[in-house]
Amino acid sequence: MLKIATKPPSLRFLFSHPAHLVACGFGSGLSPFAPGTVGTLFAWLTFPLFRPWFNDFELLALLIVCFIGGVLAAQRTGADLGVIDHGSIVWDEIVPFWLVLVFCPAGALWQSTAFLLFRLFDIIKPQPARYFDEQVKNGFGVMADDLIAAGYTVLVLAIVQFVVK
Repeated sequence: MLKIATKPPSLRFLFSHPAHLVACGFGSGLSPFAPGTVGTLFAWLTFPLFRPWFNDFELLALLIVCFIGGVLAAQRTGADLGVIDHGSIVWDEIVPFWLVLVFCPAGALWQSTAFLLFRLFDIIKPQPARYFDEQVKNGFGVMADDLIAAGYTVLVLAIVQFVVK
């Protein structure tokens, strides 16, 4: 299910608490048009900035910390906005797409395909993503449905890579 179309919060709100800054993707979630897509683009653009600094194990550990922090940030920000899965909360797109990029083959075509697949799975929410989106109304539910979309994306990429080779 799509996030409820709501007016983006103000810059004042964004900087009023660290959880808001994180949950709103350092401002990428304030886009008045397709904030989830903008948040995913933010993830794509920022991944190369920190990826070289970590080995695979360290990067996965960092993403686990980012996911747990995202649960807390989304919970706080959603409560403060009065909508648990407010459209401006995009950390749930960012961290799972970073995870997709960890497993994505190198190259613009692969990454573009990963981007499109992730957005598709995030929008259509195949089970069990739909369950978390509709039934788990807290920060974990906000983050979990996108993590499942990332899992579907990685699975499809692996199948395509296997078939292409």
